Amino acid sequence: MKQFIDFIPLLLFFIVYKLDPRTVDVAGHELTVGGIYSATAMLIVSSLVVYGALFVKQRKLEKSQWLTLVACLVFGSLTLAFHSETFLKWKAPVVNWLFALAFIGSHFIGDRLLIKRIMGHALSLPDPVWLRLNIAWIAFFLFCGAANLFVAFTFQSIWVDFKVFGSLGMTVLFLVGQGIYLSRHLHDADTTTPKTED
Repeated sequence: MKQFIDFIPLLLFFIVYKLDPRTVDVAGHELTVGGIYSATAMLIVSSLVVYGALFVKQRKLEKSQWLTLVACLVFGSLTLAFHSETFLKWKAPVVNWLFALAFIGSHFIGDRLLIKRIMGHALSLPDPVWLRLNIAWIAFFLFCGAANLFVAFTFQSIWVDFKVFGSLGMTVLFLVGQGIYLSRHLHDADTTTPKTED
């Protein structure tokens, strides 16, 4: 669910980006709606609203959500300040690679792999399975970052479409694959768990 909450500002960004550019009057000020720069402003505002609401409700944000919010504010602000979409094109690769770095770092720092810290409260799995899952997440984030970078600077006419639907599609496919992999191990764990009599 947390993964899909992150897509809300991205979807709003996509909708505004796809609008035909037009000028609207808001409280006596003329604003341009449609195109990359108004979409970037929408991304910043909607990210603040979504993560602000989560913070008010939960009294905290996950580290990944803080990273996503800060990256959105930094790269979005640079895009608007310098009037260059190049900064925004780097947001997805950098965020994905920072996530990959966090998963890599958990192999050397701390007593548990990052994936086990995230999912360990809900699942009981052997250490080799946790290790494979952690490596799978590293590979996933590295691939997503590289794919976003390649498309952004090679196929400029579709990079926004890929940023939204390509990233969403890759995430869904990966989570389905992870679910299938985990279901196999959970089934094995259920059949080997000794039953106790009342």
